[in-house]
Amino acid sequence: MNENPTVYVVDDDKAVRDSLKWLIESVGLQVKNYETAMDFLNECEGATAGALVVDVRLPGMSGLDLQDQLKKRGIRLPVIIITGHGDVPVAIRAMKAGALDFIEKPFSDQVLLDRIRDALEQDAERRESMMQRGEIETRLKRLTPRERQVMDLVVQGRLNKQIAAELDLSHKTIEVHRAHVMEKMNAGSLAELVRMAVAVEGAVKASPA
Repeated sequence: MNENPTVYVVDDDKAVRDSLKWLIESVGLQVKNYETAMDFLNECEGATAGALVVDVRLPGMSGLDLQDQLKKRGIRLPVIIITGHGDVPVAIRAMKAGALDFIEKPFSDQVLLDRIRDALEQDAERRESMMQRGEIETRLKRLTPRERQVMDLVVQGRLNKQIAAELDLSHKTIEVHRAHVMEKMNAGSLAELVRMAVAVEGAVKASPA
């Protein structure tokens, strides 16, 4: 995964592309310009970190179509739509489809830079969350089937004696399994274990049955 985020600019107007590239690079960000949506799609990768700034009206594939293609390919870059005055309804459609924001021409440089910073922060937070979920899933795989059973019941709020009765095991055995779960999951507390369960969607039942 590329640790340095890139701002991808897609606009068919070369003067606009060059102007945006200069502006964004002036605050120390990396920029890549593309004339068409297909040019961008042919190069982008799902693991690419950054944000996409795209004109809603492009020759061939429009900004909305590009957004749809990104969703189909599982590419979750935050999208900022640039729109003319008459295209605001289209931009609103783009936001309903998942775009982060839209900016109406003419816009100030600072407004665009603020939106880009927001987009990059959102992307970084999402990627960090994905990494954390991946680490938790790796830890879950270390659990034995019995330990996984115990963990499921622990995060539902069951007491050791209740778990022992449900699984027809001794209280001492449950204590041992629970200790193994905490160790393998690297959880310092029950609250931390529950947070891990909640973080991994569908991994464990994090609410009472």
